[in-house]
Amino acid sequence: MKNLARVHFLHIVAIALGTAIYAFGFVEFNMANHLAEGGVAGLSLIGHALFHIDPSYTQLILNIPLLIVGYRFLGRRTFIYTIWGILSLSIWMWIFQRVDFSVNVGHDNLIAALLAGVFAGIGIGFVFRFGGTTGGADIVAKLLQIKRGVAVGKTFFAFDACVMLLSLSYINLNHMMYTLIASFVAAQVLNVVQSGGYTVRGMLIITSKHREMAKEIIEETGRGATYLHGEGAYSGHSKEILYVVLNPGEIQEVKQILSIIDPNAFTSIINVHEVIGDFTYPRSRFKEVKKINKK
Repeated sequence: MKNLARVHFLHIVAIALGTAIYAFGFVEFNMANHLAEGGVAGLSLIGHALFHIDPSYTQLILNIPLLIVGYRFLGRRTFIYTIWGILSLSIWMWIFQRVDFSVNVGHDNLIAALLAGVFAGIGIGFVFRFGGTTGGADIVAKLLQIKRGVAVGKTFFAFDACVMLLSLSYINLNHMMYTLIASFVAAQVLNVVQSGGYTVRGMLIITSKHREMAKEIIEETGRGATYLHGEGAYSGHSKEILYVVLNPGEIQEVKQILSIIDPNAFTSIINVHEVIGDFTYPRSRFKEVKKINKK
């Protein structure tokens, strides 16, 4: 129980750190350089520009009804982390607006957009990685997925597109283009932070020489391989499908093996966002195994 409590505390700290990073970029780059934003944060910028309402208050107020609606379908831990994410984001926004500090980008909107995207991606990535959310579109997307079967990505896109269009009420098209650059950069950085910068590839190989292929892949790359049993939809013949998880740099090694053993093998390469389990092995370990087998 003590370990669980400690882990939860670390998650709370990480979420607070993530919202601090996001809020800093939001205040110093979005607000300071008249760049819009998607989601509830974007609505808070509209309220600030048109009615001079502090975004930290707007962000909190708009999320309260969403939290009430989301209480029933969000898990207990996610709900608690979401409340904390919303509160800490509002607190940091309030603080950074009152701290006598500013980042001078020399009126260069491109630099401002890039920095806004980097800070947003890192901040939100931290929050997501440790099980939290900042409310807003996250709750709406989850609700529509459960109630109407709408894909989460579609909800995010529609919500952000509407907010971006509304943002044209206070920014011009030029600033909107820089906002889109910031959004693109944020999405890329967020993916890296969520995965820890650790990317791998999966290969599905359909070949009649699966055992020979698996043996060679294990010996040459030091990676394990798994047989998946399949059946051809047209021929009705049973097939063995070889599944291998590799680092991007090892893909070429396996391609060379394929070209030698079975050039006609059907191969599909897929992105793997995360691997849990014993995946990374010292290459030296497999060299030692190969020497033993040869003896």
